[in-house]
Amino acid sequence: MIQKWSYPLAAVVLGSALLAACGNAQTQTEEKKPETTQPDKPAAADQSATASTASAPSPELQASIDQYRKWVVDQTDQFVKATESFTTAVKAGDMEKAKKEYAPARAYFEKIEPIAESLGDFDPWIDAREGDVPDNEWRGYHKLEKALWETKSVADQGKVADQLLQDVKQLRVKVESVEIDVPMLVTGAVELLNEVSTSKVTGEEERYSHTDLYDFAANVEGAHEIYKVLKPAVTAKDSALANEIEARFADLDKALAPYRKGDGYVLYTELKPDQVKKLSQSLDALAEPLSKMGTIVGG
Repeated sequence: MIQKWSYPLAAVVLGSALLAACGNAQTQTEEKKPETTQPDKPAAADQSATASTASAPSPELQASIDQYRKWVVDQTDQFVKATESFTTAVKAGDMEKAKKEYAPARAYFEKIEPIAESLGDFDPWIDAREGDVPDNEWRGYHKLEKALWETKSVADQGKVADQLLQDVKQLRVKVESVEIDVPMLVTGAVELLNEVSTSKVTGEEERYSHTDLYDFAANVEGAHEIYKVLKPAVTAKDSALANEIEARFADLDKALAPYRKGDGYVLYTELKPDQVKKLSQSLDALAEPLSKMGTIVGG
């Protein structure tokens, strides 16, 4: 669950850069504003059209946005299918199947979390941990996680499973029309890495199942997908930065490789402190250059 109040330094730097860029643009607009007190209607219409055109992304960046939206829709389609299978197992009382499908299903959400978080209450509905929301409002994946691994019974979880599937299907409907722009993509990529550093590396996210590495990898994949659609624009303006970001993604993938097991990952509790530290260092090494995309790409 992305928590906007705990950004790393990289995110703060990014936010400052974006705010500075917006401030400069506003100052320039005010300086160029004609000194007319009563513009006629056609002139006002022209100004509105000009402002709209100025805020629109270039055709290349719009293509990147469209490419990312297509990927998000595909991931959400798979999320619906995986959640349906998972919740069916929960309702059938098939604990082993539900446990097996829990982490892979949740991974789809972790990849697209910045989009889900922008759509109102879907993030807490689907992804809230115990204590994130009032007890009487708690629902979603982590409530079923607790039933599967801690309580060890899903006999009374049918309504929770039904609500989860309903929320995920509604999320699928909403992602069709979500507004996406370049600043949202850049900030989203950094937020995904922040999500790893604040809850995955600490083992807080999956406190009952200890499947944090699935989430870790999914957040990184989501950030990488954003970078891939913006890479042509980054490369055109700063090829050295593009190469550095790609190299850091590769380094982080290598750092994760020893913990892959079959189609998934080992339990987070199997990692030693020095191994966690190495993952954290690889993550920090990526977050710093990735946060620079905002000033390079613009939008």
